[in-house]
Amino acid sequence: MTDSQHILRRKDEHLDIALKQGVGGVNSSFDSVALEHCALPELDLDQVDLSTEFLGRRLALPFLISSMTGGPQRGASINAHLAEAAEALQIPMAVGSQRVAIEGEAAGGIDSNLRRLAPTTPIWANLGAAQLVLGYGVDEARRAVEMIGADALIIHLNPLQEAVQPAGDRTWTGVLNAIQTLASGLGRPIIIKEVGYGVSAQVAGRLRDAGVAAIDVAGAGGTAWAAIEAERAPTQADKAVAEAFTGWGIPTPLALLQVRSAYPDLPLIGSGGIRHGVDAAKAIRLGADLVGQAGGVLAAALVSPDAVMQHFEILAQQLRIACFCTGSANLQALKSVRLLPLARPIHDL
Repeated sequence: MTDSQHILRRKDEHLDIALKQGVGGVNSSFDSVALEHCALPELDLDQVDLSTEFLGRRLALPFLISSMTGGPQRGASINAHLAEAAEALQIPMAVGSQRVAIEGEAAGGIDSNLRRLAPTTPIWANLGAAQLVLGYGVDEARRAVEMIGADALIIHLNPLQEAVQPAGDRTWTGVLNAIQTLASGLGRPIIIKEVGYGVSAQVAGRLRDAGVAAIDVAGAGGTAWAAIEAERAPTQADKAVAEAFTGWGIPTPLALLQVRSAYPDLPLIGSGGIRHGVDAAKAIRLGADLVGQAGGVLAAALVSPDAVMQHFEILAQQLRIACFCTGSANLQALKSVRLLPLARPIHDL
């Protein structure tokens, strides 16, 4: 079996386990955040404006279809469904890792067909940070962008997943310099995304100084990659190593609060454990400009574009009601809503 075939099989296993794992939970960290209710909103619910601007593009809703993938057959179907829905909703779509496509194996639907299905909405390409010190550079990044007509390139950070994954990429020395090289040489915005363990304010500052255009904090609370790798571990020893990291990471609300406090003007995406539109409202109040979902929309993505659209339409209505019930006519007003004091403050998450 070739390296690319191993990667495709691994991604298919990831998809199956992620579907079983689900998103968030009864004790989500977003439950430690409360927005002050307004009993007299003086608003028309249907006139609440959920549109926003991100990286120079006007979007109908503040949602992002975050990166997800699978084997070639399911991946192609998933990506087609997501692209059609993204175009209809006028929200961005981020593809999964393009490593296999770049190396000449099955593309899993990550090809020029995506731009045909979504001709006007933003599509973002995706490469892993570890590949940037294993031979990938501006040329490979440009190929990733060009194969789907992408508007930006995501570089995903997954050090914990790589560390607990059998045959994972352990060499991360020089990643920041490689990101800086891409930011200055690619000619497209670079977006940095964690895969579910959060970006600290300190790391966000280093990335901003390297020329990164936006950051997806992608905190703890959503897809738990250490748990996924534990489930597919080939030995009990590997399983034990991965399981020790259950609960690891910076919760998404805390990551948003800290990064936004340190860098008021840095474009931020909040993902990781977003269960519904009320969580989205909280994420926006804490500093997110967009709210991303991957695992939460995965089941719908397996069905049809209509199922994906219905999923986000429900999220949008929940978010609209949250705005209405906080007296927020738009998302900018939502960012100023008072947070209620709780028995367990967000700083103690």
